Amino acid sequence: MLEQLLIFTRGGLILWTCKELGNALRGSPIDTLIRSCLLEERSGAASYNYDAPGASYTLKWTFHNELGLVFVAVYQRILHLLYVDDLLSMVKQEFSEIYDPKRTSYDDFDNIFQQLKKEAEARAEEMKKSKQVGKPVNNQLGRKQGQVQNGIADGGNKKKSGGESGNDGRDGDKFRGRPLENGNLNNNHVGKGEVPATGNANGKENGTSNTGAFDVNKLQKLRSKGGKKTETVVNKVSKAVAEPKKKITKKNRVWDDSPPESKLDFTDPVSENGEQNISAVVAADQGESMMDKEEIISSDSESEEEDTGKDNKTDTRKKGWFSSMFQSIAGKSNLEKSDLEPALKALKDRLMTKNVAEEIAEKLCESVAASLEGKRLASFTRISSTVQAAMEDALVRILTPRRSIDILRDVHSAKEHGKPYVVVFVGVNGVGKSTNLAKVAYWLLQHNINVMMAACDTFRSGAVEQLRTHARRLQIPIFEKGYEKDPAIVAKEAIQEASRNGSDVVLVDTAGRMQDNEPLMRALSKLIYVNNPDLVLFVGEALVGNDAVDQLSKFNQKLGDLSPSPNPRLIDGILLTKFDTIDDKVGAALSMVYISGAPVMFVGCGQSYTDLKKLNVKSIVKTLLK
Repeated sequence: MLEQLLIFTRGGLILWTCKELGNALRGSPIDTLIRSCLLEERSGAASYNYDAPGASYTLKWTFHNELGLVFVAVYQRILHLLYVDDLLSMVKQEFSEIYDPKRTSYDDFDNIFQQLKKEAEARAEEMKKSKQVGKPVNNQLGRKQGQVQNGIADGGNKKKSGGESGNDGRDGDKFRGRPLENGNLNNNHVGKGEVPATGNANGKENGTSNTGAFDVNKLQKLRSKGGKKTETVVNKVSKAVAEPKKKITKKNRVWDDSPPESKLDFTDPVSENGEQNISAVVAADQGESMMDKEEIISSDSESEEEDTGKDNKTDTRKKGWFSSMFQSIAGKSNLEKSDLEPALKALKDRLMTKNVAEEIAEKLCESVAASLEGKRLASFTRISSTVQAAMEDALVRILTPRRSIDILRDVHSAKEHGKPYVVVFVGVNGVGKSTNLAKVAYWLLQHNINVMMAACDTFRSGAVEQLRTHARRLQIPIFEKGYEKDPAIVAKEAIQEASRNGSDVVLVDTAGRMQDNEPLMRALSKLIYVNNPDLVLFVGEALVGNDAVDQLSKFNQKLGDLSPSPNPRLIDGILLTKFDTIDDKVGAALSMVYISGAPVMFVGCGQSYTDLKKLNVKSIVKTLLK
């Protein structure tokens, strides 16, 4: 049964709701759909599932982009109503004919909706009956050793475990009339009690060669070739071992007539006890952090370059200039999906070359297509420029943080409440968590904030020593308990120590872990649950492409599944590292923000303590669409 159907404008004004369907919805599925799907450029999806205490809903929607209307249907997920899509399209068509921007009440639409609903239900029942009449008998084809399966026609759907049916015969209809590899049509179904013909007999009767058959002679030839290759490799290796290796020593390069450098080791002097003698804070000499510097974008120069590039193109194509321009103008008043596909395909390819994950690029293009379909195109406006402008707006909305990311304000607020501000750094192996933790510490020190480090990476060899070196160079305290300790207990004791000695911020370093390592992910979930940090920062590389989606989605999934809390803490923000090594391949930032909804709070762009800055949204969007 349909729970609710709403019609509202893009501005949020509700124009009509079905009074007869006025069931009290549990939770707020419509608000969640707007926040999590429509505003996050996920409107290209087919449906949205909403879970509330005691109820699970499925929401489907459609747009009338020219009028700026949104049509949303809500129904129980367990029902699988087949007529919802058809009903939404009919409601959209009928309501658009009576819509008036000056009207706010449409009580006369109730009778029209009841008629449309009956038509949609009747049509769905007819389709269901027709499918059941032509539904083939389910059979499970037996497999025998040595028989070839190519050319065997499946008589229907294979039985599913758990009592699931064959989707009302839809899968069986899908294969009816399709040509098989042996040239026959799959029109004959195997009846009950009949034994299906094997692939060998089928191949002989049809007079076609069975290309899928396994050739034993080829396998023997390949084995013999492989044996010869392995013998030659073994002989080469034995010869190489027999010859004694000469030790090669690297000589220092001499440039022109300059005298040789006497000292090549520029590390700090170490005493007999292994302690470095640092007389002054090294980081203090490195200047102001890039976090406090405003990044200036030279938009004028870029626009000039684009203009000159366009002028050069027009000079080379003077012939037919007017014809090419008018060909690019939309021939239809309202945009259709077929008009948008060429421009969207080019835009998707461009995003993927910028290291945006393929799945994210496809979803973004679907969302842009949904927002433009049916919209009236202005005169002398290219479709490509319209699509690019819509994509630019979508990217800005995605990358712009939806909440405040002012950590300094949050630190002072926690200080007023008499507790330290706790930040936990998490991520996969080798992305630079400890290094960027030191950069964040250096930035906080410049704002006169007392910082303490907590060495909770008790798993990797040398992790405590690495953090101890950063703490010594920055002259800040560090809390450590060595290795093979419970990270959750170490972090808890570090926070208690910070409360005693008056530290404002505790930066917790954790061990790197892959998203599929359940024991380490369970330990991380325990650390977050026990200590309830103020900020959980995911540290990720800007070099990754499709892997960014897998890392962040599985990190959030594991943190939610393994947490004993009913409201688990997930990732709050992202720190992107190695941003100076990617040139214009900035798509990882978009992929990570899109898949997690967390903002990019820091960007690491170098090796020194000052190389930490904020994400410039306009610069990223311009680079993605360049």
